[in-house]
Amino acid sequence: QVQLVESGGGLVQAGGSLRLSCAASGGAVSSYSMGWFRQVTGKEKEFVAGIIRNGGLIHSADFMKGRFTISRDNPKNTVVLQMNRLKSDDTAVYFCAASQSALVGNRWGPTAMHYWGKGTLVTVSS
Repeated sequence: QVQLVESGGGLVQAGGSLRLSCAASGGAVSSYSMGWFRQVTGKEKEFVAGIIRNGGLIHSADFMKGRFTISRDNPKNTVVLQMNRLKSDDTAVYFCAASQSALVGNRWGPTAMHYWGKGTLVTVSS
């Protein structure tokens, strides 16, 4: 089964940028629908963005459009979430996840994912 490790979180001022990376082992990221989720303490995991398996179709949450970009680097076997113009509301633990299913549109959600990383904390100060 695939193992996922996130990196790149940290403390940043509002308006700044961070680049989160998800490194996969035990499987190719191209073979999975790869997604980013985030979670604030006491709340459920929230979908951020995802890219379908074996293709380039991307689905994104409305709140991130124009600010965040998801991409997949098959040779490096990683998935990247580039986050720009960060806001204090973006503060959360960000998780990388993989699904064996071909996910599109509203099918993206925590219950559709089969493998999870441990998460990386993003703190945006105002």
